[in-house]
Amino acid sequence: MVWVLLLLGACASDDKDPTAKMSPEEIYAEAKDIMKGNIYDKAIKLFDKLEGRAAGTPLAQQAQLDKAYAQYKDGDRVSALMTLDRFMKLNPANPAYDYALYLKGTINFNDDLGLMSKWFKQDLAERDQMAARDSFEAYKELVTRFPDSKYSPDATLRMRHIVNLLAKSELKVARHYYNKGAYIAAVNRAQATLNDYPNSEAAETALIILIDSYQALGLTQLSEDTQRVLKASFPESRYFPQPPKAQAQKKSWFRFW
Repeated sequence: MVWVLLLLGACASDDKDPTAKMSPEEIYAEAKDIMKGNIYDKAIKLFDKLEGRAAGTPLAQQAQLDKAYAQYKDGDRVSALMTLDRFMKLNPANPAYDYALYLKGTINFNDDLGLMSKWFKQDLAERDQMAARDSFEAYKELVTRFPDSKYSPDATLRMRHIVNLLAKSELKVARHYYNKGAYIAAVNRAQATLNDYPNSEAAETALIILIDSYQALGLTQLSEDTQRVLKASFPESRYFPQPPKAQAQKKSWFRFW
């Protein structure tokens, strides 16, 4: 009688769990197929089952990464980052560690990242700067530790863009202080921009804010010194009047070059 009850219990358990008789490889394949249909919540559950069944195996480690991506696509940014942090802590030598860093950088910066053209239109001045810095650090670790990774070129591009956006955010504050007449605060912000992001696209504007702020404070020497720096770094800066372009010399009809 007991064995009959056990058998019935096992059958009931199998009915409730359709993966009970599936191998880890079959579960993984099923989860990947489900992800193709953008049904991320169900895929996440399958990856969880796989992690439990094949704990410690390369397949379970891969399932962790796929689960993080599924959580990210499902809109659960916090869980995705937690999954990635756990993966990196437990698997520091995993061959896919570079991808984990790349995914972490992407999630930290923009939780609905689409095409690069769309991403480049974002205004960081209205976004979470801490998340952007976390993103930068993840990308930086990626390109430093894995310079030959296939993800490194794109990470480098994104790092450059993040720096420009962070600098732009600093300049927005500096300009606000200048417009309010808080020139010392404007100087501090502009100097911070130059110190933290010296090679950013915002460097020219930061120098101009410094020049104007020093002039407003009556610090003529500092203003002139900064003008010289601006002239050396950006000789065609909009700050300086540009001579009219010389009219192109008329070529003879027989000159082809």
